[in-house]
Amino acid sequence: MSNFNENHLEQAVMEWFQDLGYQTLYGPDISPGGSFAERESFGDVVLYSRLHSALKRINRQYSERIIDELVKKITRQQSLSISQNNAAFQKIITDGIDVEVRQKGGGVKTEKAYIFDLSDIENNEFLVINQYTIIENGRERRPDVVVFINGIPLAVLELKSASKEDVGIVEGFNQLQTYKTDIPTIFNYNAFLITSDGINAKVGTISKK
Repeated sequence: MSNFNENHLEQAVMEWFQDLGYQTLYGPDISPGGSFAERESFGDVVLYSRLHSALKRINRQYSERIIDELVKKITRQQSLSISQNNAAFQKIITDGIDVEVRQKGGGVKTEKAYIFDLSDIENNEFLVINQYTIIENGRERRPDVVVFINGIPLAVLELKSASKEDVGIVEGFNQLQTYKTDIPTIFNYNAFLITSDGINAKVGTISKK
């Protein structure tokens, strides 16, 4: 156990997700300046191209214009409160997003679009990224592991080494609280916060300690 450090735990977590069928990526590779950059800035917490592709795949009946509008609705920050933004996002997960579709007769019909395909799980994209650097309001933070579905960051994992007597899941919990203060935007979409030392683990939400 003495040789099992946080890096080993992080790699073990990534391998575990890979075994579950997730695509795995290294954060610096897809960040600005990376080998396969997907983010325009370190302030981007959503992977926009992946979200756009997923929305087109799941909502094939809608035009490119409507898909673009959906991306804006999903990623628009409605409040300064991450709890309120998070609650609003969880609501659109379950209720869908209203879409106004113009009819041939000139009228407008309100329909629903969805972020996730619940009837065909394989139609969603599952991705996990380690060392995902985020810069917000001049503060730089780097969560150990972030879980994405269809380009949306739904879970953040903070890992600590059980081999260090003075470091454990309490420190991981405290680190997650720091993230909520310093890089709040990622938590607009968050479903789970997880901290683990490889032996013990705690799971919660942004509003539950």
